[in-house]
Amino acid sequence: MLNEPLKILAVDDIRENLLVLEAALDQPGVELVTVSSGFEALEAMLRHDFALALLDVMMPEMDGFELAELMRGTERTRAVPIIFLTALATDERRRFRGYEAGAVDYLLKPLDMVELNSKVAVFVELARQRREIARQRDELGLALGRLRAHGDNSPLAVLEIDANLRIVSWYRSAEREVGFAAQEILGLKVEEAPFLAPADRPGFVEGMRALLGGEDRRETQEHRFVRADGALREGEWYCSSLAGTGSRGASVMIELLDVTERHRAEETQRLLIGELNHRVKNTLATVQAIASQGFRHARSTEDFQQSFSGRLQSLARAHSLLSVTTWEPASLRSLIADQVAIGAVSEDRLKLSGPDVELPPEIALRFSLILHELATNAHKYGAFSNEAGTVTLDWAFRGQVLSLTWTERGGPPVTAPDRRGFGSTLIESSMAADGARIGADYDREGVRWQLVLPLADQGIENEVARTVDSDRPSEEPQAAQAAPIERSPRELKVLIVEDEPLVAMELMMEIEDWGAIVLGPATSCEQALAMIREADPDLALLDGNLNGERIDVVADELAARDTPFAFVSGYDRRHLPADHADRPMLGKPFMAKEVCDMVRLLAQEAGAPV
Repeated sequence: MLNEPLKILAVDDIRENLLVLEAALDQPGVELVTVSSGFEALEAMLRHDFALALLDVMMPEMDGFELAELMRGTERTRAVPIIFLTALATDERRRFRGYEAGAVDYLLKPLDMVELNSKVAVFVELARQRREIARQRDELGLALGRLRAHGDNSPLAVLEIDANLRIVSWYRSAEREVGFAAQEILGLKVEEAPFLAPADRPGFVEGMRALLGGEDRRETQEHRFVRADGALREGEWYCSSLAGTGSRGASVMIELLDVTERHRAEETQRLLIGELNHRVKNTLATVQAIASQGFRHARSTEDFQQSFSGRLQSLARAHSLLSVTTWEPASLRSLIADQVAIGAVSEDRLKLSGPDVELPPEIALRFSLILHELATNAHKYGAFSNEAGTVTLDWAFRGQVLSLTWTERGGPPVTAPDRRGFGSTLIESSMAADGARIGADYDREGVRWQLVLPLADQGIENEVARTVDSDRPSEEPQAAQAAPIERSPRELKVLIVEDEPLVAMELMMEIEDWGAIVLGPATSCEQALAMIREADPDLALLDGNLNGERIDVVADELAARDTPFAFVSGYDRRHLPADHADRPMLGKPFMAKEVCDMVRLLAQEAGAPV
């Protein structure tokens, strides 16, 4: 231990000589151990560590030279300094033998106590220094061991780079996290390191040079890295640099954290928040369209309130059903059961026939509205308006195509309506975006609705559709192109790209009321591109997302033709095409005036008088 006295061994076969040494060597922090033979000395050296050995040369059985040779032959005692004590004058041959046996000095008896104490003090001080160095070595070894253990066990990959940008430490944590063994990495310059992504290597090297060129610094950098299995990962590099001083060169200690999964989670979170925002705003836009169109066709305030509340309940029940299944496909029978639950359909007067079918979420929402409108019309004008009428709802599912028939019997005599109400319009347009065919047969015994809906991509043929008021004259496209500056707003052709039927209907009506010609709606990028190439619209309003299909290709095509366009979206700008970030955007839900103002703005950009 550090505070234990240093021990000196004195070996002499004459007891009086040992007593003299005990009296002479009374130094603080020094303990003299005396023995009278070489064998006792060897035994004492097995029990204690000695800073110095004072050996009498002439002893029986084993003289000092023999004892010294034995000490030099043993690892434990090889480094103990030896001073020979002798009463005989020594010739050069004996002196040489003593030094050859390991002696550091000779002292002649009778001893000069001042000289003895002086020489002993030198070896005592050397022993103290050796002890202190050993203590520091042990502490440093312990500290390095702890550092190595922390580096090896760290959840981060730990490495060290020296002033020459060479990798001088590569801990087991780095082997574990990055996959390369220490023998593959140690000594390499960072420019050659196989774990750096080629595109990120220059930035990493420059960052390390900057850290090594100044004072002690801490810094976090972001660079990608490549695992031994070839996987490209995202990394955060926590760097701590130590400036060089004297013989110690500068170095950078690095802890690498793999943040790939965190980045993916953050990106997924952004996408989910954007998608939630989009769905909420699309739903609000749908509700707005229901309110706006319902108000247009309502006969009275009470009629509007009743129809609007019913439609909202239908949407709410469908949303609840989809939420329970975490927005997975919904059962057709469950949608029908929900209409029965809210009283839209009388269970005892509804006959069902057909297999259970799973409808995709968006289609399920629209289908719930169709069922509600059919039931509402049946209550107002059809089979449910008296006590005897019944409704048969039967369907078949073949080849990913759903065929459904709603047949009313026993109600009042049926005649074809003289005007189309919002309910009929909603029924016929709700599934248009999904390629459905819907039609009504107004037989005198009862109305019969038929719906044919593909539930998978059936390669629906794209058509260029133009919706024009029946009392509005049609103009030739060539004439409009011949004099673009002189066109009136009524002649402007506005393409609507929107997959939500009710939202598209609202946009179309507002634009028609403003006096322009509406093209569409296009419900897919393929349809939109076909309409652009065949009908050459003057302006366009684009939804930010068409059932998961990005709108980029449509925006690119319009930009290439210098056709002004704006986005109409429930997403924020981060989820819209980055190459067209400067285009105006109309957020959902929107006001009628905002639609007209946006079309007017685009018309001005196109050079048309407004």
